[in-house]
Amino acid sequence: MACCAGRPAPDPRMPTPIDATPAEGRTRAGSLRLDAIDALRGLVIVLMVLDHVRDFFHVDAFRFDPTDLDKSTPALFLTRWITHLCAPTFVFLAGVSIHLQRAAARPGLSRYLATRGLWLIALELTVISFGFNFAMPFVMLQVIWAIGVGMLTMAVLVHVPARVVLALGLAIVALHGLVPAPPADTAASARFAWSLLMRPGGVPGVPGFIAYPALPWFGILCLGYGSGELFLRAPAARRKALLMVAAIALASFVVLRAVTTFGDPSSWTPRPDVVGSLLAFIDVSKYPPSLLYALVTLGVAMLLLVALDHLRGPLLRVLLAFGRTPLFTYLLHIYVAHGLAMLVAWAMGTPPSVLVNLLVDPSRAVAAGWGYGLGVTYLATFVVLALLAPLAFWFADVKRRHRDAWLGYL
Repeated sequence: MACCAGRPAPDPRMPTPIDATPAEGRTRAGSLRLDAIDALRGLVIVLMVLDHVRDFFHVDAFRFDPTDLDKSTPALFLTRWITHLCAPTFVFLAGVSIHLQRAAARPGLSRYLATRGLWLIALELTVISFGFNFAMPFVMLQVIWAIGVGMLTMAVLVHVPARVVLALGLAIVALHGLVPAPPADTAASARFAWSLLMRPGGVPGVPGFIAYPALPWFGILCLGYGSGELFLRAPAARRKALLMVAAIALASFVVLRAVTTFGDPSSWTPRPDVVGSLLAFIDVSKYPPSLLYALVTLGVAMLLLVALDHLRGPLLRVLLAFGRTPLFTYLLHIYVAHGLAMLVAWAMGTPPSVLVNLLVDPSRAVAAGWGYGLGVTYLATFVVLALLAPLAFWFADVKRRHRDAWLGYL
């Protein structure tokens, strides 16, 4: 990316020049910007759109878990599995971004992280929860909440050496699954705190659920922050380091999955057919993210980072538009996907009301026979992305041309 006119002067403390390749530049805050990071963020936004369009359009979205190999098909399983890359990549890259901002000596970084963290949590509780359900009251704590809590915590930890944060992240990711759940007779307030921090659970007194407990995801954010130094290296050295990290992560996943029961609450059991056995091997736990889940998804993400470093042309431009407007695009896609589903339902003679309060009461959509196969689901995903792309290009240009502080929150 060519650097913008009027950008801050390069920080002499940066270990590599920001213009070492055309794929490097500066953000509005003056931190290092790499096209590969933005492109990877854009790619996982595409996958995230697929995942959420599947929720709204696929006929079996609320009938069974698509990773249940006794009910699912390989195509449906893999459609769901590839979207496992989204959340850990978003969270990891959020940590990397914080490291790059610290390396650029961004003024008031702690204050920015604290206010942005609170903003993300507020969005999750309001705009995002409503968009998924189209009815209130409803609370669903997902990845934006997890990143928000992580930013609040990093507002303090940015003053701690990065290697200490990396060690903390490794400990959390590897060991959080060993912490025992509280006894059944534990007070309701303590169980709620446990769900907020450690394991998914309900929200007392309000329809909804906690899908992303904060601590395991904070561990992944710490890994991103602690690994930020890799992204300050010269391009060739950076790619070599990322390939090494990917190899270690994926090899560790294979060994742990094949020969131990450590790292995931469900052990691997071979199935009668080869394809089924392979799918069972990679069927790891996301809620909360297990060690094996983190190893395989982040390992693949590192490989994609290296591959995207070589991408050029129109596809790169689309991914960059999404990746440079991640929160803006995230907020829009929920309403576009949910609204499109209601429009299609109306056009096909299904009452759109069955898609209102969907996450609280999906039985009405199931009883109405709502939904389509994977072909229509992928087509609807393409339509949603086509609607989002020009808006992402527009807002990316707004952010490029303007330096208003509020744009850093969207």
